[in-house]
Amino acid sequence: MASEDCDPRLGSAVKILVAGGFGVGKTTLVGAVSEIRPLRTEEVLSDLSSGVDDLDGLADKTTTTVAIDFGRITLNADLVLYLFGTPGQQRFWFMWDELARGALGAVVLADTRRLDSSFPAVDFFEHRGLPFVVGVNCFDNAPLYSAREVREALDLDDRIPVIHCDARRREPAKNVLSTLLEHLLERAPAAGQR
Repeated sequence: MASEDCDPRLGSAVKILVAGGFGVGKTTLVGAVSEIRPLRTEEVLSDLSSGVDDLDGLADKTTTTVAIDFGRITLNADLVLYLFGTPGQQRFWFMWDELARGALGAVVLADTRRLDSSFPAVDFFEHRGLPFVVGVNCFDNAPLYSAREVREALDLDDRIPVIHCDARRREPAKNVLSTLLEHLLERAPAAGQR
């Protein structure tokens, strides 16, 4: 979706969730695209999280989101996206229902090194009927699988877009959001059909 395009089916302010497992890059993606300094509720990982948070494959991770990440991106004068990054650890999932209230769609970030950490987010959005896309965050030295392979591994419906990205970089992260907006428009009734 080009930034100059605006479709009245979306409205002028769109709430989007960025979800996924622990350490998949949600905070990074929100920070990469936000035009404002993002609100982050990160805390340093402590010894208390040992044995609670699965740090396999995350040797360099030192902080974690304990509530939300929040950012904003203006696509044009008529369309602003408000991004809410969810916490990834199971002990904070109770917040997801509240965060999902009023959201039009979601991005589920996936890490091919720990693809199973994506299942709870996929399940959450499928059960609530909230449209989502899967953004495969291409970490350095991580195995690269095709969109079809990721779709099969996550048992996704063929209509759910799967797109590769680098959550650290603004343009690839924006591309994931554009894919979500296109997906939302494909599902929305045409003007006059409501």
